[in-house]
Amino acid sequence: MKISVITATLNSAKHIPEIIDCIQQQSFPDIEWIVVDGQSSDDSVEILKKSNRLSRLVSESDRGIYDALNKGIRMATGDVIGFLHSDDLFATSKTLELIAREFSVSSNEKNNIIPDVVYGDLVFTALQDTNKIVRYWKSKTFKPNLLYRGWMPPHPTLFMRREVYCKHGFFNTNLKCASDYDYIIRVFQDETLVKRYIPKVITKMRMGGTSTGGIKKIINKKKEDYWVLRKNNMPFPFWILMVKNFSKIHQLILK
Repeated sequence: MKISVITATLNSAKHIPEIIDCIQQQSFPDIEWIVVDGQSSDDSVEILKKSNRLSRLVSESDRGIYDALNKGIRMATGDVIGFLHSDDLFATSKTLELIAREFSVSSNEKNNIIPDVVYGDLVFTALQDTNKIVRYWKSKTFKPNLLYRGWMPPHPTLFMRREVYCKHGFFNTNLKCASDYDYIIRVFQDETLVKRYIPKVITKMRMGGTSTGGIKKIINKKKEDYWVLRKNNMPFPFWILMVKNFSKIHQLILK
């Protein structure tokens, strides 16, 4: 089994050495690491080129992070595709080994059900200290009614078979903050796909990203969330959005 890990970068030189170390330290051997850079003006590309674990690097202008991720998906040749954003890190050196085990036949011999989608927990960390947990996003085993309560798994922890992308297409590049939410609703509404939750932290995410940095970005995110709910024919979108917002309170308590 090969796992494709896609990273989108833009002037991320400050954190790229940590990402390289994170990939380098993974115990799982068959990793295809694809980096899509948006023509960084700092040393991002030069630093990336020094990594011997890098499978493919593209540096060119794009229309934002979702456009970059779509490019990475198109280039991916792995059986399973996941993401490691430029400000994120995998929780441990065995994270991808854990993911591969969940997708393997041997780990599911008892019920012979192989998942199409695997996801886990995520922790938000301080910007300058990834060991300082600010929020703990604990997910749960999927049930269809969860979508009507604003639930979604942490997108950075989501790993899916390449066939899922062949079936459901790519991210909506017209959205700036909520295209991942849109994609998750589309995938999790698909009853033919088997989803599996791992009750472990998969990813560490620094606060201050596209959907967490500043009041303006948060407001834009809520507007896009509402549009996504309407577009996917979810009933009572205002209610779902309100419950979705309140559900984040316990993340602060769990830290």
